[in-house]
Amino acid sequence: MHDVAAREVAQPVVSDPVLKGRVSPRLAVPAHIRRPDYAERGRPRGFHPSRPFTDGELLRMRHACRAAAKVLDEISALVRPGVTTDVIDEAAHAAYLRLGGYPSTLNYHGYPKSLCTSVNEVVCHGIPDDRPLHDGDIVNLDVTIYLDGMHGDCSATYAVGDIDPGSAHLVAVTRECLERGIAAVRPGRPFRAIGQAIEPHAARHGFNVVRRYGGHGIGRSFHTELHVPHHDDPRATRLMEAGMVFTIEPMLTAGTFSVREWDDGWTVVTADGKRSAQFEHTILVTETGAEILTIT
Repeated sequence: MHDVAAREVAQPVVSDPVLKGRVSPRLAVPAHIRRPDYAERGRPRGFHPSRPFTDGELLRMRHACRAAAKVLDEISALVRPGVTTDVIDEAAHAAYLRLGGYPSTLNYHGYPKSLCTSVNEVVCHGIPDDRPLHDGDIVNLDVTIYLDGMHGDCSATYAVGDIDPGSAHLVAVTRECLERGIAAVRPGRPFRAIGQAIEPHAARHGFNVVRRYGGHGIGRSFHTELHVPHHDDPRATRLMEAGMVFTIEPMLTAGTFSVREWDDGWTVVTADGKRSAQFEHTILVTETGAEILTIT
């Protein structure tokens, strides 16, 4: 009965392609804000491998993750028709600074803004610009803050005005996939278990999971060597350990899981132009399961 109901839900609309807007200059960060090692040169000097956190590291990680959740909650209130993603980026930048943190994306491998804003068919890494959001769009806001020497990372997809039932269903199922991925976390399980929980749920509703991008280890480094696939990847045999921290951030599409990249070197879109949604939390592996760190 559940599968029949899922098939009867209308597919998300295929809207006009998202067009590039004008990208404003990079925003300044006051000198007193602690910076990651790539803030000036654009390239990290390396990364810290994923391993269980110490108590002191976890205390600082909780602080950064709570701050990221606060920023996301604050800027989500700006999502409405007519608002540009550049305005949302400015608000996020100001919120980071007010909390004493640095925008983790700013100049990370040269990324020009303080936030990622991915609209409609944009899967991830959308650059904020002067394009206004339109009634019926969906937009993912991806927030990462560097605070107390740690990165906290979270994202969510929001409706812009009134969206079609198919897009609403895509967004709801993507959130459910995140919840299922988190529920699969337990020490001693392979990371493959996360994708094994996510992919079948997406498929039951007629959606695909993007394979090129996944979750990642995080902490003192924005990204560690740890990759967390959201599809069933038999290569993901590493076992989860209590004290490890990483993101789970499934990206679902209404069509193919294949993607392509714009010539700006960042913006990733679905290969067929159909819509995509994403939700993300930073997760701690506990002795009995998982704890969501990116909550207020």
